[in-house]
Amino acid sequence: MRIVMKFGGSSLASAIHIRRAAELIARQRAEGDQVAVVVSAQGDTTDALIEKAREINPKPCGRERDMLLCCGEQMSMALMAMQLEALGCPAVSFCGWQAGIRTESRHGDARILKVEPQRVKQVLEQGRVAVVAGFQGIDGEGELTTLGRGGSDTTAVALAAALQADLCRIYTDVQGVYSADPRVVEQARVHREISYDEMLEMASLGAKVLHSRAVELAREHGVRVEVRSTFTPQTGGTALGSECGHGQAVRGIACDDRVDMVTVMGLGDGPETCRLFNCLADSGISIDVIIRSPGDRPERGVVSFSVGAADREKVAAVLKSSQRELNFSGFLVQTDMAKVSVVGAGMSDGCGVAAGMLRALQEGEIRPQYITTGELRISVILPKAQAQQAVRLIHAAFFEN
Repeated sequence: MRIVMKFGGSSLASAIHIRRAAELIARQRAEGDQVAVVVSAQGDTTDALIEKAREINPKPCGRERDMLLCCGEQMSMALMAMQLEALGCPAVSFCGWQAGIRTESRHGDARILKVEPQRVKQVLEQGRVAVVAGFQGIDGEGELTTLGRGGSDTTAVALAAALQADLCRIYTDVQGVYSADPRVVEQARVHREISYDEMLEMASLGAKVLHSRAVELAREHGVRVEVRSTFTPQTGGTALGSECGHGQAVRGIACDDRVDMVTVMGLGDGPETCRLFNCLADSGISIDVIIRSPGDRPERGVVSFSVGAADREKVAAVLKSSQRELNFSGFLVQTDMAKVSVVGAGMSDGCGVAAGMLRALQEGEIRPQYITTGELRISVILPKAQAQQAVRLIHAAFFEN
């Protein structure tokens, strides 16, 4: 069997952690499998590197920032290869570009275009372990790029697809995919299986177990993915697949507590609105909730939409630069907001789910400011300070009663 094993930063936080992960890898190889490993940066290394950059330049250019951040994964890959060698398990480490990870030319949040894993395949066929730095690749101009937070998951799935691996196993600090964040909800349950669509929805809405692009790639290429704990690997974890799970209306609750709500006032309801969203898209800004309401004049309305808090400065820059052209009267940004969502492929009775969700919030005296629905989810926007309580109330309503 050919398997890709991915270890996140919490699984590699110290020399002891690296040894524990290396022992798992060595045991897998001892079973006769070909093993490729993808590693993240250790612990809080990426955050520490970002802070070092800020000490020098608060707004470094994307190229130099990526050059710096790539160091974290490269340190992990070398240390892991050294540890494997110390255990008598032959290993070779590869930077993302050496492993054939080719990306678009976009620093900080690049997408993988293709994987050319010839060198990795050669190492596997020689019976050695290939250790690949996650989160990074190289563009057509030979520049290093990074894949965004959680990008090592995407590296692992993309590599598994290119290698035609039998399995991609994601090792993390939790036992699998839960019904809610177990750090927030003590009674959260581990799913033994979950569909690609449900997992993609949960990942894109704030669940931190898997990177959303990793789930997209897994679904597109039919990669078999398992999520397990590094610390209790004997437990079954969660398997991703194409089938929906048991027809449950609600499968999980996701929370993104890094949300801003932007309100643009006096915006025309014709081409002006379309041009505004085109400008935001051209700047790489993702938008989720969109609500339009009437303004003082019939032809001019108020448009509200949610964006990630990390895009706050980019959104403000786009709105300021386009205000004269689009002729809107002004805009406001609500910060410290959160988006809480219920997710499930079995939501055939969306009204019943929405009613149960809103009833649970009402009983906790939480009044969401915005509500939006989709085929697989219902989301509410509310103050960040109320987010964890909201998650607990909703989880109790759907999973504990």
